[in-house]
Amino acid sequence: MENVAFNESDNVTFNMAAARYVRDVLPTKSAKTQEEYSRQMERLRAVFGNVPLNSMTPHHIRQYLDARSAKTAANREKALISTVFNYARDWGYTSAANPCAGVKGNKEQGRLRYIEDREFVAVLNHACQPLRDAMELAYYTGQRPGDVLKIRRDDVHDGALHIRQNKTGNALRIALEGDFAELVTRLLASTRSMYLIRNENGDRLTYSNLHYRFTLARKAAGVKDFQFRDIRAKSATDTDEVNGLGHAQSLMGHKTRGMTEHYIKDRIGKRVAPTPKSVKKTSKTRN
Repeated sequence: MENVAFNESDNVTFNMAAARYVRDVLPTKSAKTQEEYSRQMERLRAVFGNVPLNSMTPHHIRQYLDARSAKTAANREKALISTVFNYARDWGYTSAANPCAGVKGNKEQGRLRYIEDREFVAVLNHACQPLRDAMELAYYTGQRPGDVLKIRRDDVHDGALHIRQNKTGNALRIALEGDFAELVTRLLASTRSMYLIRNENGDRLTYSNLHYRFTLARKAAGVKDFQFRDIRAKSATDTDEVNGLGHAQSLMGHKTRGMTEHYIKDRIGKRVAPTPKSVKKTSKTRN
């Protein structure tokens, strides 16, 4: 035990643990995750920064969740607190129990928005070229924003676009066919950049810059409640309408058919036939 250093102190604050996490751990995450965590960390440090780790309790976490108006965002921030606290325990900053343990998060409702063709086209018509390319690539591939932005030239080979999803680790091969093939061919020919989606200088388009450009185009088009991530749900729904649920499941990279079915039906509803019996033959006309 003589080689083990015990650094626990009542003076170690959340700020200290957060600073080390930002320095040592955050750089190992994806660019999108770094952006999201940095934004979340700024808010958390403003609230919990000077609080000693040993003084943080489940009650504090519950108070934070209840006070935060953005309930879904609060759940993500709670998860980050928990992560930082676990690292702090590993680093010997505290031996206190994780204050997030056993604290129930806010109730979340899945997003139900389906983007109509007219809405998609309206935003597309107001988009700059990099955003237009990103929107079309997201629609044809059905992938998440982060996976779309990371697509490289060398991911295109053997008649397909090869993707490994960040979230699931699933590998997909999307065949180069029809309008999708034309899009990819154009993107490959338009620049020698490593990435298919890039800005006017040929550099990879960042997630934050994509969000900024999309917001401008959406507002200019007068379309409300449309997020870039909604394109994935539209892709799944439209694919199901044309090629069936199995094809949509494969494109999304979902493990089960039920996941895809739930993902689609909650947004647009299942297409069904009307009651077959004729009212005209069963009802009497009233004078």
